[in-house]
Amino acid sequence: MVYINFTNLDNETQQKLLSDSKEDVKRKFGNQLKRYAQENHINYDTLLEQEAMRNLYSYNFVFNI
Repeated sequence: MVYINFTNLDNETQQKLLSDSKEDVKRKFGNQLKRYAQENHINYDTLLEQEAMRNLYSYNFVFNI
């Protein structure tokens, strides 16, 4: 679960969540994504960014109000 303060959803917090998600995706699927990007001539960083965004939907968020 990801705990977030509801009053602090600024750009910095959003970027931190995306960064954490990127690290999570790299750890879980890094080699597979690199191989897929090479085979399909896709920019790895762009693919990682898209998968990190998609990965955010799998998180359970708890908002503190």
